Amino acid sequence: MDPESGPSNRLKLYKTTLCLAYQSFGVVYGDLSISPIYVYMSTFSGSLRPYKEDHEILGVFSLIFWTLTLIPLCKYIILVLAADDNGEGGTFALYSLLCRHSKVGFLKASHAAHGHISSYNLGTSSKETRTSLLIKDFFEKHQSSRIVLLLVVLLGTSMVIGDGILTPTMSVLSAVNGIKVRVPDLHENYTVFIACVILVGLFALQHYGTHRVGFLFAPILIAWLLSISGVGVYNIIHWNPRVVYALSPYYVYNFFKKAGKDGWSSLGGVVLCVTGAEAMFADLGHFSQLSVRIAFTGVVYPCLVLAYMGEAAYLSKHNMELQSSFHKAIPDVIFWPVFIVATLATAVGSQAIISATFSLISQCRALKCFPRVKIVHTSSQIHGQIYIPEVNWILMVLCLAVVIGFRDTDMIGNAYGLAVVTVMFVTTCLMFLIISTVWKQNVLVALMFVIVFGSIELLYFSACLAKVHKGGWLPLLFSLVILSLMSAWQYGTSKKHAFELQNKVSLERLLSLGPSLNIVRVPGIGLIYSNLSSGVPPMFAHFVTNFPAFHRMLIFVTLESLMVPKVSDTDRFVVGRIGPPEFFLFGCTVRYGYKDVTDSYNFETQLIEKVAEFLQSECPDQELVVVGQPLGLLTNAERKEAGVGAGQRKKVGSPRLGLSEEMMELAEAREAGVVYMMGSTYVVASEASSFVKKFAIDIVYCFLRRNCRRPATALGIPHTSLIEVGMAYHV
Repeated sequence: MDPESGPSNRLKLYKTTLCLAYQSFGVVYGDLSISPIYVYMSTFSGSLRPYKEDHEILGVFSLIFWTLTLIPLCKYIILVLAADDNGEGGTFALYSLLCRHSKVGFLKASHAAHGHISSYNLGTSSKETRTSLLIKDFFEKHQSSRIVLLLVVLLGTSMVIGDGILTPTMSVLSAVNGIKVRVPDLHENYTVFIACVILVGLFALQHYGTHRVGFLFAPILIAWLLSISGVGVYNIIHWNPRVVYALSPYYVYNFFKKAGKDGWSSLGGVVLCVTGAEAMFADLGHFSQLSVRIAFTGVVYPCLVLAYMGEAAYLSKHNMELQSSFHKAIPDVIFWPVFIVATLATAVGSQAIISATFSLISQCRALKCFPRVKIVHTSSQIHGQIYIPEVNWILMVLCLAVVIGFRDTDMIGNAYGLAVVTVMFVTTCLMFLIISTVWKQNVLVALMFVIVFGSIELLYFSACLAKVHKGGWLPLLFSLVILSLMSAWQYGTSKKHAFELQNKVSLERLLSLGPSLNIVRVPGIGLIYSNLSSGVPPMFAHFVTNFPAFHRMLIFVTLESLMVPKVSDTDRFVVGRIGPPEFFLFGCTVRYGYKDVTDSYNFETQLIEKVAEFLQSECPDQELVVVGQPLGLLTNAERKEAGVGAGQRKKVGSPRLGLSEEMMELAEAREAGVVYMMGSTYVVASEASSFVKKFAIDIVYCFLRRNCRRPATALGIPHTSLIEVGMAYHV
């Protein structure tokens, strides 16, 4: 080995990590970094408004300091970041990790079903503990527990989507309200109008993609963090250096001793200091654990502590200015530059949560938990950068409605706090299962995690819940609507799949009817899209019995979304023969992870090449070239999966055609044309169904199905080559 290679590789790793850490400022920390604009203002609103003594002010700072230390630093940076799913983070990543290591999943098959996929094999340790076995056994035996777990995951997801509405409104409106410090007579309507203009501009720019304006984000956030930390140091030295003593947790105890119930009520404002902490985990897929940890511990955390400490020092000498303390604490000389940077920083923070919302909805859609929407990939290099037009404009309308309807940052802050703490508590609950069943640690370790962090979050949650009537109802309403839509879509989709499983037709039975139906084979390739991994979908049987003809070569295509972030190209296609060779029937399962990009343009070419490779793998002693490229071989695992794993894909003993004849048939069929066949199914609840089921299927699911993108459009299937077969499913 070259002696230079070791240090050279380490240097390259250091450079890459530092570069990622730099980029993370503009994507991960926008939401967390703009919190100082509104935390003290929200905390000292309501019942804590009369408390203006040093003990209360320094007590609030001590609360903020320890909340920042315990939740973002200890919980997320040290522990939760380690629970990544092959580099991906977020609520669905934790759920995916659980599904692969135990049968807790309600969406997809267990680990065993796809054991040879490389992404599934990146597991953790070894030995099962008694606790992990008990938990896994409980989830396997009780289907209701798996449903509850899925609903908890969807609740956390819906709260994050609600966060995508509240973050832009709270941050932009708070920043714009700073104008009143210098222009006190400015009417409220003008600040609302300016905030609305900024929000419209922000959402209008989304279709350009973050990669075109992303280079501005990190410098803006760094300038912002340096500005607030510099102002904080100035205020500490100039107004009250003794504020550093408030780092002691004694000040927290003293605060609750003096403020009592009013101090507990103020926690709904304090929790806003950790808004965006979940984003450090949710956006992990764009970076690495080390880069996120370096950026937070080296820059973000100390800058935020200095900013909050400096504002507390200023307030201790100006306790009459609690409602606009952030802007008034800025020295006059640099007020306007800091105000401009603050406004830009709120746009960056909003951009981060909007992009995270797009990413999360894309994951939900891939796992059949969200209606089909148009997903535009705005970067050819970074597949994670996406834009969803329908979601973008709905978010914009809702943001404008909240700004115009509420106008009051106190009420928006109450709503914001409830959304933030709910997502954090969902993560804590999922981490208990991760620690005990995936990491296989002692149950006491998992309980310790829940007791320490869960108790803090429940304390904040109780304070936020007490403000439901003061704006806290808003995220509950958002999450309830989003959760209901996602649950109805997932329920309708699962019922549709169950109907197809119960009514599928065996290929042998269909072929045995061939002579009586006088089935005609026409030239070309027919791609039959199905949700079934074996058997003939009822849609195709319905078509054949009414129109007894199909193409010379048929390929039954099943698109499968797995509980992994990405599926490698070598694992993506599973091709198998159905029936005797002279029937020219094939089955192909195409597997995608929830972060994979579906390339509709190359799909047809790749699929036919994989069929050709499969034919070649059956006769490896013959060399052929198809579509201008040499054919590779499928792995033994793939051949076993395709040939034996699925009931209808077993080879039938019959004289097989020569390889050259089959390849010629494939080439001729492709030349004749490729036709896509899909079901245009209409799902209807049966007459005996309950009212709730009829409402979910006949009203909610049907409304979503009619108004979402059609499957053929979502898959990029050319309209001129599409055959849709209408059929009613009575579930």
